[in-house]
Amino acid sequence: EVQVDELQRLLAGMEKEHRSLLLKMKEGEAELARLRSAEGDKLAEQDRSAQLEKEVATLREKIHHLDDMLKSQQRKVRQMIEQLQNSKTVIQAKDAVIQELKERVAYLEAENLEMHDRIEHLIEKQVSRGGHSSRVRSKSEYVSRYVGRTKRLTGPKPLPLIRVVET
Repeated sequence: EVQVDELQRLLAGMEKEHRSLLLKMKEGEAELARLRSAEGDKLAEQDRSAQLEKEVATLREKIHHLDDMLKSQQRKVRQMIEQLQNSKTVIQAKDAVIQELKERVAYLEAENLEMHDRIEHLIEKQVSRGGHSSRVRSKSEYVSRYVGRTKRLTGPKPLPLIRVVET
C-alpha cells in the first residue's frame, strides 16, 4: 500500500510536471510563432524595402534621362533662336540693300526722264531754230514726280552725273 501510495504520488507529480511541461511547450510554441511572425514581417519589410529601392533607382534613372532630354531640347531651342536672330539680321541687311537699290532706281529713272526731256528740247530747238522754247525740268522735279508714283524715299544717294553730249 505504501508503494502504491508512493507510486500514485509519483504519478500525480508526473502528471503535474506533464501539465506544466505542456504549458511551457505551448508558451514556447506561441513565442516561436510570434518570433516567426515578426521575422516574416521583417522579411516582408526587407522585400518591400528592396522593391522600393529598385523603384527609386528606376525613377532616378528616368529623371536623369529626362534631364538630359530637357537640356538637349533647351540647346536646340537656343540654337533655333540664334538662327532666327541671325536670319532677321540678314533679312534687315538685305532689306536695307533693297531700299537703297530702289532709291538708286528712282534717282536714275528721274535722271533718265530729265535726259529725255533735254534731248526732246534740243531736238525741238534744232527743228524750230529758236522759234519756241520749252521749259527744261530740274532733276528734283523728276525725282518728286517719280516718288509720287512709288514708295516715299528717304532721299537719293548722290550718284555720278551722266550727261549725253551731242556731236
